[in-house]
Amino acid sequence: MPAFLPTTPAAIDAATWGIAGLATAGVIARPFRWPEAVWAVTGAALLVLLGLLKPEAALAGIARGTDVYLFLIGMMVLAELARQEGLFDWLAALATRAAAGSATRLFLLVYAVGTLVTVFLSNDATAVVLTPAVYAACRAARVRDPLPYLFACAFIANAASFVLPISNPANLVVFGAQLPPLGAWLARFALPSALAILATYLGLRLVFRRALAAETVATAVERPSLSLGGRLAGLGIAAAAAILTGASALGHDLGVPTLAAGLATAALILLATRKGPGDLVRHVSWSVLPLVAGLFVLVEALERTGLIRLLAGMLREAAGGHAAATAWGAGLVTALACNLLNNLPAGLIAGSTVQAAGVPDSVTGAVLIGVDLGPNLSVTGSLATILWLAALRREGEQVGAWRFLKVGLVVTPPALVLAIAALVAIG
Repeated sequence: MPAFLPTTPAAIDAATWGIAGLATAGVIARPFRWPEAVWAVTGAALLVLLGLLKPEAALAGIARGTDVYLFLIGMMVLAELARQEGLFDWLAALATRAAAGSATRLFLLVYAVGTLVTVFLSNDATAVVLTPAVYAACRAARVRDPLPYLFACAFIANAASFVLPISNPANLVVFGAQLPPLGAWLARFALPSALAILATYLGLRLVFRRALAAETVATAVERPSLSLGGRLAGLGIAAAAAILTGASALGHDLGVPTLAAGLATAALILLATRKGPGDLVRHVSWSVLPLVAGLFVLVEALERTGLIRLLAGMLREAAGGHAAATAWGAGLVTALACNLLNNLPAGLIAGSTVQAAGVPDSVTGAVLIGVDLGPNLSVTGSLATILWLAALRREGEQVGAWRFLKVGLVVTPPALVLAIAALVAIG
């Protein structure tokens, strides 16, 4: 370790926390408008270069995210194929026709489709796959302000992300090897999920009521023909949904089947259309992968400071006294932590904590709701919302942290309270 660094355990832990905190703040605030990945990777590299984390420990942290990387690659490939082959434009025209000139009906359609995509393809898929399609629908319908519809994509991506285990990769992180069977999962989370989805919809309608009332939606929208590549992309997404549902029911990891579905779909489309892979490779948002890897390293460093042991002991003691109150406290604190840290590192810490503490199911479930739903408060609360921001930037749209927070403060607390209340009532 360099001579200028403190060598006592307490000082080393403090330095680790300081670097991790600054790196996380960089991911959230994006100083100088540098990409989120720059800050996460820089923080991880500093921990290793300054001797606060051994290289093999950093590699172990990176390796923990393997399933997430594979999952994201598969989803991003499917999304980019669908965009390039015109599937989004075709779906946009269908949605616009179904809206029949009603802005509120178009909003409901977007929300309903977002719910289905999140449930069966995950919240990250909603951010990556649905957001460009919704933007295309707004453009086709000559909508003046597409942001209400785009906000619906962001919020439903988290609100519906605990309907099934596959609806959010964070679900697998929180439960780990203790993931409940599909039937037990639905018994525990069906009602909380339904309340979260409904409350989020009503909150968004309240926030955007004036914008939707003043909006006009075109009815005479020409429906483009769907190419062979577009049909294959649609089949690939449908196949991915079926494969992921089956993998979840059998308790398998999701990364490999998602990647396989993405690569198989890409191969079929490239062969059928006789295109090269260059455009596909260039337009995938690869920067997401180092961002996630950097966050995994930061969490690995924090775990080695003894944080998990401390939190697990506190949680075990609290749950032994009053499980219901602990569930409420754990769910709300986790939700807040996700907005301060991002739900990926917060979820990794929370998952390790509840697994080490051996707490009742209601406490673990409340933590899961905090990890999944809580991030709707802030623009960088979840990886899905960061992916949503990246999709918006590609379309030339910008959403600041303050604007997102104003919406999140209205929408998120009622949905979070209702979901945790239902979970605690179920027991």
